[in-house]
Amino acid sequence: MAHFPKPSEGSWTEHFKIDTEPVSYADSISPEHYELERDAIFRRTWLNVGRVEQLPRKGSYFTKELDAARASVVVVRGTDGKVRAFHNVCRHRGNKLVWDDFPREETKGTCRAFTCKYHAWRYDLEGKLSFVQQESEFFGIDKSQYGLLPVRTEVWEGFVFVNLDPDNTTSLRDYLGRFGEGIEGYPFHKLTQVHKYRAEIGSNWKLFIDAFAEFYHAPILHSGQYVAEEAAKIKKYGYEALHYDIDGPHSMVSSWGGIAPPKERAMVKPVERALRSGLFGAWEAPDIGLTTEQLPPAINPTRSKVWGMDSFVFFPNFMLLVWRPNWVLTYHYWPTSYNTHIFEGTAYFMPPENAFQRLQQELAVVSFKEYGLQDGNTLEATQTMLESRTLDSFPLCDQEVLLRHLHTTARRFVDEYAK
Repeated sequence: MAHFPKPSEGSWTEHFKIDTEPVSYADSISPEHYELERDAIFRRTWLNVGRVEQLPRKGSYFTKELDAARASVVVVRGTDGKVRAFHNVCRHRGNKLVWDDFPREETKGTCRAFTCKYHAWRYDLEGKLSFVQQESEFFGIDKSQYGLLPVRTEVWEGFVFVNLDPDNTTSLRDYLGRFGEGIEGYPFHKLTQVHKYRAEIGSNWKLFIDAFAEFYHAPILHSGQYVAEEAAKIKKYGYEALHYDIDGPHSMVSSWGGIAPPKERAMVKPVERALRSGLFGAWEAPDIGLTTEQLPPAINPTRSKVWGMDSFVFFPNFMLLVWRPNWVLTYHYWPTSYNTHIFEGTAYFMPPENAFQRLQQELAVVSFKEYGLQDGNTLEATQTMLESRTLDSFPLCDQEVLLRHLHTTARRFVDEYAK
């Protein structure tokens, strides 16, 4: 297993001027701290809630439950084609406006207007109040003053973001920083074959991000995913990423490849050999209109020949993975309490041209699911032991630099808010 050089200044952690002392995980087991995170982080930062393909035509909409931010939003494409978001609250008596059979479940659809189930107040696709049931019974109500409450909404590379802070003055593009700028131009719009997973996880939201921000655990926790010879080799030599980087609250890790070269294909599982696919995707990448050398500069930033995948963490809870075989994964971590969250994993592929390509994609997706289940199960064990308070600080290695950065950043947001 190849090991790649550290930055000239020393370790990655020291290079980014991050403290190397043992780390406290008190921020992951405190209900009081979580309540501060809700207001300091999730009500004040840009949150990715979906993609434009979910709004294919005028009147298309979907709702998003943002429990951590104490909010529900409805995202809609208006009659003018513009994407907007509103607080999902009727202005009459505060009923949830858009829902189906169960108020706490998300929904989607197409409509010409939104009508409240309680008293039939109606709003157009731009959020204006257009109808009040028995309007004459009210006391000179001015409908122009009772439209839906807007939520700041911006679109980046087809990803729809909202910001619940009415005082926010930072544009989405500025917030995403040089990582966002360096990814622009990747053909996300071509990856319209979508597979989604959703799971309720019994751990703090940051702990699952931790799991996907380092590969130190992979040779151990996921060893069952490899054939014996390969597992023994990886365990013996360990793992180290190609490159780490940090930009403000955001971070990224660039990884080596996982597609077996011809001489090593005997080491992969029979089903992978048969379908020429696996966790990293199909061995023969589909044409997305860009060669590996033409990818935007933030993707494979070292331009390594053994590059396989980049994982970007856009604070607070959006992770974007770009894979060498020309497909994309996104992860979302939506807190529901200090020790629970909803994990969403979405895989984006080029539409398959035949059944064999569809099976290749399916194998990549179920492989990801298996890895995710192993991580999620382990994190629930981690959460319970952290809450035992048997230990209160933990040493982290240099490969866990992004974990240090995440927890440091989250605590900084809380500290600045609490001032």
